[in-house]
Amino acid sequence: MKSGHAIATLLLVASLFGCTRSSEPGTSITLQATRHNTGQIGSTTLASWDHQTGFNFFISGVPTGTVLPLRVSTFIYKGSCAQPGEVAFAMNDRVNTERAAIAGWTFSRSAPIALSELLAGDYSIVVRSAATDGNLDLFCGDIKSTKAQ
Repeated sequence: MKSGHAIATLLLVASLFGCTRSSEPGTSITLQATRHNTGQIGSTTLASWDHQTGFNFFISGVPTGTVLPLRVSTFIYKGSCAQPGEVAFAMNDRVNTERAAIAGWTFSRSAPIALSELLAGDYSIVVRSAATDGNLDLFCGDIKSTKAQ
């Protein structure tokens, strides 16, 4: 991983913690690139938004040939990245992303589940390419193993 990408990701995640609307602590999850997106990095910051969980994502890149502007789908699955179950929440009312000045993309989503319930359960989060780009899983992160600080 290039140190510039790591520093940029750290700064982005740190700044997103200041943008939440709750005094309840949030958490950050590292997203692992899948075999379709080798060499890329990603993260998401989870924050409590009333009885929902807000997600602020940063991804460094997508496979070569992906159609721009970038559109991605996001899902919360029951189970882990290694053993996913059924889709618990599809967060696809919006699929657009914004190009980040630090070489990557940012986007936000929300799920109708309290942050505390999400962290206490056995869930994973997947970022997937649009159907026009093969509907490929690009990133995955396990939510269960991450605890709010």
